[in-house]
Amino acid sequence: MLRYLPFVLIVAFALYCAFDVLGSDARRRRGVPTLVWVLVVLLPVLGGVVWLLVSRSAPGAGQARAARGPVAPDDDPEFLRRLDLERRRREQQARGDDTDDAASA
Repeated sequence: MLRYLPFVLIVAFALYCAFDVLGSDARRRRGVPTLVWVLVVLLPVLGGVVWLLVSRSAPGAGQARAARGPVAPDDDPEFLRRLDLERRRREQQARGDDTDDAASA
């Protein structure tokens, strides 16, 4: 039974890569037609490895994430500026309220 395992793994890898090609966009395929990539992927092991290397290193993949803006609020300079302004406003109100309480007493 174990002698069939490498064959099953190779077929599973080829199927995974074929479905990955079919679900990819033109940027990940680098302009190569889908049918050509599916034929390349069906080459045992080598075709799938080529697909994974080419599709994962698509140009501009990192730039697209950076263009979206900050991921977390504490990475956003505008959010931090507004937070600081709000903190200063509250401090001024607290000092103003303390001054009013002392004057009215």
